[in-house]
Amino acid sequence: MSRAESAVQARLREAAAARIRTARPELADAYDLTSAEGLLAVRARITEEEAAPDHLAAVVIGRFDLASWARASCAFALGLGPEQAAAWRRSFTRTVFLAGNPDNLRERFSFAHFADDGSAAWTGPGPAADSAGLRRLLKLFDGPRPLPVSADTVVEVPPRAGRRPDRPPVHRELHIAASGCRVSDALVQLNHLLAEAVLDGLIRPGDVLTIRHVPRLTGITDHFAALRVDTDPTLPGRLRAAAGLTEEALLVPHHRP
Repeated sequence: MSRAESAVQARLREAAAARIRTARPELADAYDLTSAEGLLAVRARITEEEAAPDHLAAVVIGRFDLASWARASCAFALGLGPEQAAAWRRSFTRTVFLAGNPDNLRERFSFAHFADDGSAAWTGPGPAADSAGLRRLLKLFDGPRPLPVSADTVVEVPPRAGRRPDRPPVHRELHIAASGCRVSDALVQLNHLLAEAVLDGLIRPGDVLTIRHVPRLTGITDHFAALRVDTDPTLPGRLRAAAGLTEEALLVPHHRP
């Protein structure tokens, strides 16, 4: 491994370790998060816990539009109360994606948020039992097709009516590594990245995101404020950046979409 590759792997390990320390400090004490082996051990433990999750959110997807879904996903996370947010973060923002028509389910189930175009609906994160009926009724959303690569898309995070922003709106770029990425993969990776960026205060109401598809996120540098880190399926023992959110840039009023 070259010096540059070693530096990238160290940066990715640092990002993965920071996520673990924030969500589950006790795991940071129990494992060596500076090593790939320690991070993989934590990943195995989390995967084991996810087999019988005790806290999660569920999303019903009628049709998938990346820009609409990203906007609504941020709005959903911004609407959570402190206790809900903390509990969901502790479960590593565990989310189950289901296939169905949200409009047909309004009367039968309680949803915390609907996308503006009705394409998706979220249950509030809570005990797994709360969404058990919905999850039994619907099949898991299956997005086996490659993520469609499109031109850059600009998304504005919805402002909160009646609330003064706690800082001026900013612009960030949301990069997704599209090479070999299926729609279902993109949902998982971006869900964690966006939700946790909201909970960390990186994304606030009124912010603007430019979604960019790139083949791979290579040469990771400090201009990323948040990274979604996953194992590299082609190189055992190594990590890769599946998605990233850049550092902020203040919006100039006439540059708003």
